[in-house]
Amino acid sequence: MTQIWTKRAYAEAHANDGTRILVDRVWPRGVSKHDLNIAAWEKDVAPSKDLRQWFNHDPGKWDEFRDAYFAELDKRRDAVERIAGQVREGRVTLIYGAKDERHNNAVALKDYLERRSVT
Repeated sequence: MTQIWTKRAYAEAHANDGTRILVDRVWPRGVSKHDLNIAAWEKDVAPSKDLRQWFNHDPGKWDEFRDAYFAELDKRRDAVERIAGQVREGRVTLIYGAKDERHNNAVALKDYLERRSVT
């Protein structure tokens, strides 16, 4: 059973979220540090600025975005391992700011981690 969840930064935090990790490069607009209630902000696992701007949350670019993002993650082993270590200890919720709940970097990162059997 997976221990990795995703959740919008604008959704209410709950105790059953487990360890909450912000995985965006930019802080979510209009959300206070207190309200976000995160254990860590892992900017290093966020897509590069160029990739994020190219993708621009366009679902038509999703497959290509994921491939490029996975290639970036392959080069950021230390940052990925920090999250993988948290997953091995229990439930982790990857927090993101995007409106699209199916096509965002947190969803892609969850898939990346699960494919590499960190759960």
